[in-house]
Amino acid sequence: MKQFACGDVVPGCRKTFTAPSEEEILGSVGRHALDDHGLAEVPPELVEQVRGRILTLA
Repeated sequence: MKQFACGDVVPGCRKTFTAPSEEEILGSVGRHALDDHGLAEVPPELVEQVRGRILTLA
């Protein structure tokens, strides 16, 4: 299981995502970026920041 906290990349955001795979996390984060942060496109640099903060849960 994987987990990502948006606040690790966007200070003040409290949204957390949990999913079986990194790909599912990234899909959910992309939708969240549009719906809650107004980003129609997520820059590659931001995707890499997100990837670097995704945790693997035991």
